[in-house]
Amino acid sequence: MTPINIGKAPGNRTVLPFYGTGAVMFFVLCVLMVFSSESFTRHYFTPHLLTIVHVAALGWGTMIIFGAAHQLLPVICEQDLYSEKMAASVWYTLTLGMILLTTSFWNLNVGWIMIAGGFLIVISAMLYLINVLKTSIIWKKYSIQKLFLVSSALWLLFTVIVGLLLAINLKFPFFKQSHLEILKLHAHAGFAGWFLQLITGVSTKLVPMFLLGKSNKDHLLKWAFIFQNIGLILFLADGYFIGVRVRVLIYTAIVSVGVVFWLLYLYDTFKSRLRKRIELLMKHAFLSFLALVLSILLLPAVYFSSGYRWTMLYGTLIFMGWITSIILGKTFKTLPFIIWNDHYKNLSGKVKVPLPKDLFSEKLTVWQFRIFIAAFLVFALGIILQQVIIIRIGTVLWVTVAVLYNINVFKLMFHKRNTIS
Repeated sequence: MTPINIGKAPGNRTVLPFYGTGAVMFFVLCVLMVFSSESFTRHYFTPHLLTIVHVAALGWGTMIIFGAAHQLLPVICEQDLYSEKMAASVWYTLTLGMILLTTSFWNLNVGWIMIAGGFLIVISAMLYLINVLKTSIIWKKYSIQKLFLVSSALWLLFTVIVGLLLAINLKFPFFKQSHLEILKLHAHAGFAGWFLQLITGVSTKLVPMFLLGKSNKDHLLKWAFIFQNIGLILFLADGYFIGVRVRVLIYTAIVSVGVVFWLLYLYDTFKSRLRKRIELLMKHAFLSFLALVLSILLLPAVYFSSGYRWTMLYGTLIFMGWITSIILGKTFKTLPFIIWNDHYKNLSGKVKVPLPKDLFSEKLTVWQFRIFIAAFLVFALGIILQQVIIIRIGTVLWVTVAVLYNINVFKLMFHKRNTIS
């Protein structure tokens, strides 16, 4: 595993709660999917599906990303995290807000509890943005990775503010536009603004590090940033003032060009790599990129088709393919070193110490990878065929993936330093 400079990183008490909570919420997400399998054959605006989507987006995706981002900000920005206390506060507000919001969604209890949950999530995004801005100091020392991190944090704040307004609108209707139309804008601001730009920025730092490769084609990332943001801004503006029409495919194409520039940069890194053998955990990343590409290619079918199977498959590719796959792989490329750094950094070179990869079970990650592929394929097949029994089998496989992931995560988190003479 390539060493990561985390000498200036925040303490484990700040970072580990995000990983632990995210792992538990991944299990909760998969269990909810088992008990709501029939929801994947219906309209996407249903209480149980709203709950599942927000557990996936906030409790699983954003929770883990916050943990990793607070750890990686000092690495990417090459200076101390601005405030560890602020980072810790993000965990409290995000966790409580996510619980209040998702429990309200389950029975669609519209009211102040739902609004309070949304408000706490907005506070989380604001605190995270301040930490990113103060740590990056991008106005003094520019890098494209910093730009992606700042941009993604701004898009996150925009996304959750719109989400809060939607929660208020359910109780006190004030939007002139259709609630479902605004919901589409809210979702894609999160997908293409928060998740895509955060993953783009971080991956262009981590993938070269893990592959021992390098690309000097930074201009590809600049064009990736420009196209991803222009396409998203045009989509949101047009969608809000005129409505989501067939022009959405033009904006999709613009964002897609940005995705292609990003992937070309990673491919250039891949070609120049010194580490020729592709590790299993890196294969998770490659599968996630494939899922993202497939989700983009599916959008014309989502727009033109009747029914909801392609919309459900699109969401599956985004949440369970793209975001979940990259988290499953990157967790065991970053978390082991965080734990190792805390237990063995001061002993390294003095006595024999275990390697980061020795702190978790590699055999479990092999089975996690295999069952992940099976879970995704079976679940996607059930959605395409609209067969609840196949969907339910897929969700049971997803629970198995979550169990394996949790065992390994908590094996790492509860690791005790070996007695070393």
